[in-house]
Amino acid sequence: MEKKQIPLRVSEKLYKEIAAWADDDFRSINGQIEYLLSECVRQRKKDGKYVGQEIDVPPDFNIK
Repeated sequence: MEKKQIPLRVSEKLYKEIAAWADDDFRSINGQIEYLLSECVRQRKKDGKYVGQEIDVPPDFNIK
């Protein structure tokens, strides 16, 4: 399967959260983002709606 490249800009806080999560799951950051997107698409196909009720509300990351 051919993979497409897309530019992605995220906040530094979000990047750090994803990086820590990727590390916990023994994945690269790119692999973690792909996994999370795949899970969201799978969930949407399963029940026909978005995973979260407030999908458009920006997350509140409290990184210190």
